[in-house]
Amino acid sequence: MKEYTKDDLKKIYGDRRQKIVEYLNLNGIGAAVFIDSEEHREPAIRYFTGHTSDAILIIPAQGNSILIPWDEILAKKIAFCDKVIPYTKYKNQDIPAIKANLPEAGSKIEIPPETSYPKFLEFVDQLDKWEVRCRKESVHDFAVQLRMVKDEYEIECTKEAARIGDIIIDQIEEKIRSGEIKTETDVALLIERECRAHGCEKTGFDTLAAGPARSWAIHAFPGYTGGEWPGNGLSILDFGVVYNGYTSDTTLTVVKGEVSPEQNELVELVQKAADECLRLYKPGIPVKEACEQAEIIFARAGRKMPHTLGHGIGLEIHEFPRVSTKMPADVTFKPGMIITLEPGLYDENLGGVRLENDVLITEEGNEVITHSRIIRL
Repeated sequence: MKEYTKDDLKKIYGDRRQKIVEYLNLNGIGAAVFIDSEEHREPAIRYFTGHTSDAILIIPAQGNSILIPWDEILAKKIAFCDKVIPYTKYKNQDIPAIKANLPEAGSKIEIPPETSYPKFLEFVDQLDKWEVRCRKESVHDFAVQLRMVKDEYEIECTKEAARIGDIIIDQIEEKIRSGEIKTETDVALLIERECRAHGCEKTGFDTLAAGPARSWAIHAFPGYTGGEWPGNGLSILDFGVVYNGYTSDTTLTVVKGEVSPEQNELVELVQKAADECLRLYKPGIPVKEACEQAEIIFARAGRKMPHTLGHGIGLEIHEFPRVSTKMPADVTFKPGMIITLEPGLYDENLGGVRLENDVLITEEGNEVITHSRIIRL
């Protein structure tokens, strides 16, 4: 991965915050408030500052953003912001911390749209000199739109997560062929160990390893057990790894031993959908068309996919947009998006098949940045 200096990162985060400043001034808003806490995790804090969690970020229309972290020492080491003020200065009280750092009274202030109504009333009561707004189609939604299209740094981080994930997939195939991996727990713990060994922060989500007895589940519960993996039949493995905050998301299916014609049909249908729908992951094409194509392929065989065809990834495992037939036609693939492509079919008696890879939309078309696959043993 390309090396980024502190000056590089300072500019990257500063440029992102500047887009919010421009939005605020264009819409007559005095400041945007972002809050990350145990009650609600807000990836925008990391997106705009590099700080990982538990903080308040205030971006005023005149610039000079303020980060108010719970862990001041951590923030001084990793965060990029105009000013850092410890949360303890305000006795760990969020509204007093915000009030002390707002721009001039009388201006409009936008707080997170997920704020509960009782909490909103507290804001209104304590910030009586400001116009407190808590709404949809706000600066917070604009931040989600910004995160949808990745900049160079985000693409580099996600590609590194994908590269490490590919190394792990290769190890998994080698170890199942040699017989070293025998259970769902074996493969899940291998992923956890190897992702850390290669510099990742964590897995992108709880690994889902389902042997033939459980692979009919879209998301197996529990995520993994001591059950056989892979056993004779159809086994699924869904995992991601996080590098510098950015996650990969891949699913492979293992086909082991003699399978029935009906099971083999599931495998071939999923592979066909993956191949044909990839051609629609191109700039300017409505995202819904790719999902519609998958549904056509499955419907011809009397099958139906019970989930969407994909979703954006980034600082969160599920980001906008969803590759769904319900998505408006004006939501199109754009260069810089990183979207999963994950057709899947599930049958209570036959088991399940899913194939998932991460796709970067480019100016010319797309680049598949992960290399998950259907493995036949």
